[in-house]
Amino acid sequence: MWFRRMPLEEWFDRYQYAVKYDIGESAVKYHAFHELNIDLGHVPLRYGYHMGRPDLRELIAGQYEGLSVEDIIVTSACSEAIFAFNAAILRPGDHAVIEHPTYPSLYEIPRSLGCEVSLLTLEFENEFLPDIERLKSLITPKTKYLNLTHPNNPTGSIISRNILEQVISLAEERDLYLLVDETYRDLSYDRPLPAAASLSRKAISISSMSKCYGLPGIRIGWLAAQDREIVRRVLAVREQVTIANNALSEEIAVSVLQKRREFLDRAKKHLQANLEVVSSWMEKRRELEWILPRAGVVSFPRIKSAGIREPEKLFRLLVEKYQTFVVPGRCFEMDNRFFRLGFGGGREEIESGLANLAKAIEETG
Repeated sequence: MWFRRMPLEEWFDRYQYAVKYDIGESAVKYHAFHELNIDLGHVPLRYGYHMGRPDLRELIAGQYEGLSVEDIIVTSACSEAIFAFNAAILRPGDHAVIEHPTYPSLYEIPRSLGCEVSLLTLEFENEFLPDIERLKSLITPKTKYLNLTHPNNPTGSIISRNILEQVISLAEERDLYLLVDETYRDLSYDRPLPAAASLSRKAISISSMSKCYGLPGIRIGWLAAQDREIVRRVLAVREQVTIANNALSEEIAVSVLQKRREFLDRAKKHLQANLEVVSSWMEKRRELEWILPRAGVVSFPRIKSAGIREPEKLFRLLVEKYQTFVVPGRCFEMDNRFFRLGFGGGREEIESGLANLAKAIEETG
């Protein structure tokens, strides 16, 4: 058993606070506390409910058809949900199939717990959509769970309901769990996918307040499952780690989720306008190619120009000279010709960041 630092987080830790223009972030632009207009003066700073405040869990459960507060456990962001789920069901020597690229902890945690991981790679040529036959071929007698992340980070792709139901049927047939990271489900441009946890006892949904609501700083996430034994086992893990959530953060989450639709509608309008800016810019860049994102707040362009032989120099020039942040593909264990381009920031930040990216491309090429 061992853990190593994620290259993604090392990149963030080194550069995110040193730049002026962040066009690599994977969330709606973060809010400042004063913008929320929330009074925290009455909040008791005591230990909280181990599964999360009941009123917060009730608000979350309302997003999952057929689920109740007993099917929800609130965690320290989605990160703890990922860790606790893996620690709850895996033993050394077990196997998991993880869709890739994705947030690195989804494959690093099972690896670190002494398990085998097979990556279900999303191909550019297939518009970053999973190949179901390939998924079937990766399952072994030791496989404990399958993982999907849709809408996907970093590619911006989204599967159809039909594909989701096929994967759920596969998990049920093989008696496997299906862990679905649904952090961006509420930022689907069309009709959102149904929550996986609402469709099957074998499906577990995880999400957070970080991406859609622009509140990564409160570190509130959750896990939803019809199988209450999974919830109980995840609770046993988090009682060894965090025990309960931050009382102030839970109060903020309750207040925001009470106005959930207002926050989401505003975020979608903002993202649609920004996506138009990015799409127009991409049309003019002969050095790049991309798959137009179908949901969420990120895209995953690929450098196609032979003139840029060392993409790492481009990314470092961009942050160190032009104070503009994107995320290299290597941070996701991908070809470094890819990079994550986010569009959740302010309009001026996006436009200036793209202008700087163009300058760095021309200088590097």
